Amino acid sequence: MAAVQRILRAAASGGAAAARRRMASLAQEQAPSAAAAPKGFPFAAKETMRRRPAEERNVQWVFLGCPGVGKGTYASRLSRLLGVPHIATGDLVRDELASTGPLAAQLAEIVNQGKLVSDEIIINLLSKRLKKGEDQGESGFILDGFPRTVKQAEILDGVTDIDMVVNLKLREDVLVEKCLGRRICSQCGKNFNVACIDVKGENGLPAIYMAPLLPPNNCMSKMTTRADDTEEVVRNRLRIYNDMSQPVEDFYKDQGKLLEFDLPGGIPESWPKLLHVLNLEDQEELKLAAA
Repeated sequence: MAAVQRILRAAASGGAAAARRRMASLAQEQAPSAAAAPKGFPFAAKETMRRRPAEERNVQWVFLGCPGVGKGTYASRLSRLLGVPHIATGDLVRDELASTGPLAAQLAEIVNQGKLVSDEIIINLLSKRLKKGEDQGESGFILDGFPRTVKQAEILDGVTDIDMVVNLKLREDVLVEKCLGRRICSQCGKNFNVACIDVKGENGLPAIYMAPLLPPNNCMSKMTTRADDTEEVVRNRLRIYNDMSQPVEDFYKDQGKLLEFDLPGGIPESWPKLLHVLNLEDQEELKLAAA
């Protein structure tokens, strides 16, 4: 946690650009020497040789959190805010599902049953995305949905340096309602949410209000629901995630890189407070860029 606090103080005193440089340098201070990649993951061995010096790259963050918590929403905003690519493993899986590639049929069965995709498949998909970004001159990243296991975290440590891990948290009853309200426009591909969540505070839990994110009129008739957004599948996905997430959180906590953030509500309530804990709330031009 001390490393995270030093990062945040850098953001407050030197602006976002200075924070990015400091985050990168901290990765060099703390990164363990690159270990040999586990068998079956040849990409990790190749990427170890391509580590970029801290002064030559941007921030490298990980976003953790249950399915449906909003990792994609906040990670994408921060990626625009800090000028780094947002890489969501869920999107990588969905892109592969929509393709005619050899993994499409196997992935369809896994996803529709609410199971987690194997380490090997995720690493293969991520390897292709990172290689594509490298070829296009990208610097830094915010990873969303990876790593999900300690094994994946260890592989990632052997590939690159992680500066900070942001763990988003939200109570389960709200998560289920939020997931069941998700909709996607089949024409433009944008995500919306038709659920209006208004949960009263009780038993020591705070009240939470989340207004629906409704589509514009031209998208209204084109709304689709993800095949895996049924209550049974959502609850099974949350159970699996909770069983597996604690060791990953402990892995990064032991490295002093874990920052936990309890979402107080929807985007209007949560976004300013997230900027506050990251000491980025005074960066008006960045907030406008990410709005």
